[in-house]
Amino acid sequence: MSRLIVVSNRIAPPEEKKSGAGGLAVGILGALKAAGGLWFGWSGEIGDEQAPLKKHSHDNITWASFDLSEENYERYYCQFSNEVLWPAFHYRLDLVKYQRESWEGYQRVNALLAEKLRPLLKPDDIIWVHDYHLLPFGHELRKRGVTNRMGFFLHIPFPTPEIFNALPPSDALLEQLCDYDLLGFQTETDRVAFLECVASQTRLSTDSEACHSAWGKYFRSAVYPIGIEPDEIAEQAAEALPPKLAELKKELGSIRNIFSVERLDYSKGLPERFLAFESLLENYPQHRGKIRYTQIAPTSRGDVQAYQDIRHQLETEAGRINGKYGQLGWTPLYYLNQHFDRRLLMKIYRYADVGLVTPLRDGMNLVAKEYVAAQNPENPGVLVLSQFAGAAQELTSALIVNPYDRDDVASALHRALTMPLTERLSRHSEMLDVVRRNDINCWQQTFLRDLKAIAPRTEASQLRDKVATFPKLA
Repeated sequence: MSRLIVVSNRIAPPEEKKSGAGGLAVGILGALKAAGGLWFGWSGEIGDEQAPLKKHSHDNITWASFDLSEENYERYYCQFSNEVLWPAFHYRLDLVKYQRESWEGYQRVNALLAEKLRPLLKPDDIIWVHDYHLLPFGHELRKRGVTNRMGFFLHIPFPTPEIFNALPPSDALLEQLCDYDLLGFQTETDRVAFLECVASQTRLSTDSEACHSAWGKYFRSAVYPIGIEPDEIAEQAAEALPPKLAELKKELGSIRNIFSVERLDYSKGLPERFLAFESLLENYPQHRGKIRYTQIAPTSRGDVQAYQDIRHQLETEAGRINGKYGQLGWTPLYYLNQHFDRRLLMKIYRYADVGLVTPLRDGMNLVAKEYVAAQNPENPGVLVLSQFAGAAQELTSALIVNPYDRDDVASALHRALTMPLTERLSRHSEMLDVVRRNDINCWQQTFLRDLKAIAPRTEASQLRDKVATFPKLA
């Protein structure tokens, strides 16, 4: 049986499952347990790159990682990944800080990863690579003679040609991506954007089965919306609240709760969300004194200026809104710039009358799906969801809004706060069916099934001139 090799920027050590690892880690671990194999990536530490790999094995899974030098960490991770690719892929060209040195560092680390993984590979291993940090990784493995089946999954959006082609190395990145056998995206919008980018740079041939040819390379593309573990989340959400939260819930009484949780990032639309809440208080004064909006936004990449700016902006806006609308005994907006345990968040979701998820651009946004799974099925809350989150293409029974239109979001919040139980039950039931059907296990099983259906390079090379050598996916 073929081993599964998972490659990601960071790896999740086995002990993280005990401390509440996220859904992605759970899904990858499930795939690794089923097939046996290796999880490979950067350790997250700064150190000696030439030191032996750090390895840990448990049952049929091995975790292998290595440290990065200070310079490579800065160039590859801080600069190119987070100051070029992340803003560009989230449609924020104004925040891109491209430097040739960071591009060279990004390529250098991907080559280093390939160099370190190559000796660990066996001929029939299947390789699954994750996210924007590793766009050139498959290309680097091919350069080293690796013919194994390789799939790549992009967790964030893929921008349109007008955005992507503004990056100086756009042509190189696209050609490198075509060295993967299967390219997976969160939504059809992202998949089409990628193909349009390729077609803008070179001749792209596509057949009826989504088999493509570009730069003399053959690959497939498909959509795999990532999911969650709904049953586990429902179980956690139904657990008793900790004493302090239970007391707080009792004190709030009939106060209706609007709840959001995101990491502090400019792609999440947090300032726009605060202004939409202000519009709710302004346009629908009947809610004053009767609702509370809680925004949890732990610091993310705090050493980057753009993130420092948004934190200051949120603190300022929260103080201004509370000063304008607050009353004795009532504070309308609670902004918490701190981390909360994921298990605790599931319990908080359950008691939120409205889940407010309005990113300006997001690959999927699992918070939306977690909120749905955590609800009491007999008395569910209402999800207000941005049209620019990948989840909006699945959770069509949410109240879909344009996050740039504060009055549109305010109107949806008013509707959510006044929605009758029968409509809430219907909308929740429809969304929960989707969340259950497209869970995290479905995501990883479908991707790996499709990747295994593709002939290894050693077999396909005899018929390189025919895209049809790639068998039809199930």
